[in-house]
Amino acid sequence: MNDHRTPPADPASERSAGEEAAEVRRFWGRLGLPGLVDVHTHFMPERVLRKVWEYFDALGPLTGGLSWPITYRQEEAERAGLLGEFGVRAFTSMLYPHKPGMARWLNGWAADFARRTPGCLHTATLYPEPGVETYVREAVETGARVFKAHVQVGAYDPAGELLDPAWGLLAEAGIPVVIHCGSGPAPGKHTGPEPIAQVLARHPRLRLIVAHMGMPEYEEFLDLAERYAEVRLDTTMTFTDFAERLSPFPTGALPRLTALGDRILLGSDFPNIPYPYVRQLQALERLDLGQEWLRAVCHDNGARLFGL
Repeated sequence: MNDHRTPPADPASERSAGEEAAEVRRFWGRLGLPGLVDVHTHFMPERVLRKVWEYFDALGPLTGGLSWPITYRQEEAERAGLLGEFGVRAFTSMLYPHKPGMARWLNGWAADFARRTPGCLHTATLYPEPGVETYVREAVETGARVFKAHVQVGAYDPAGELLDPAWGLLAEAGIPVVIHCGSGPAPGKHTGPEPIAQVLARHPRLRLIVAHMGMPEYEEFLDLAERYAEVRLDTTMTFTDFAERLSPFPTGALPRLTALGDRILLGSDFPNIPYPYVRQLQALERLDLGQEWLRAVCHDNGARLFGL
């Protein structure tokens, strides 16, 4: 097995969109796939996204003080089109509130974005506030296929009583929730595996997709995935040079990735990544876990989960 911490020299970072798209397409073409399924991409109202970019530019506390140049600052339509050129068959509009009264508005925007954007899975979000069960139910009834929760940015306890009815509703509906609950790149008051373990103890059928594979508490979140059959993990930023400098994945845990190969999903964090999209794919390939594993992670697991 190759050492995933010692990648080959990176290709030139300066390339045209066409060259990058060709490189991504060659990747999944070699695997015999029809494209990629990326469960962790960000599209949100432009003024909200610009605020997010300003936060990264200013090295806000939740970035861990890391230099984080945003690679894809194009306009919305161009960014969505670029994913199409990459051959991403399905992607999400991960968005999240940081205060009460914001989630329902974001859900309305996301529903419209999914209607007008080929390939986008209708995404919704939630926040611990009165009425959360009502607007979560509304989103489910209007076709939401995936939810996003961000414990770090929202600074809330996912095991708090306000969210409990919403988790129950989502578990019953079988709708996946991509949740940033690990303590990377900087810990929050309620990040880490303990609150999520409490949620799953109450709702064992909840389809949580742990973002960033739970970075840096990788092994603790692998424990939860091994305990609960509906828990999944996404690869967002993990194994890349950038993430390995911050929170290296423990080499001894690599066999566990093979055993959970049907519940690991490709995620990228596009467009908010400090490197080209293809680096995520190359990082997964460097793990040397086999082509069957790579095909499952990059396409088949997501396609099965979302019925593509």
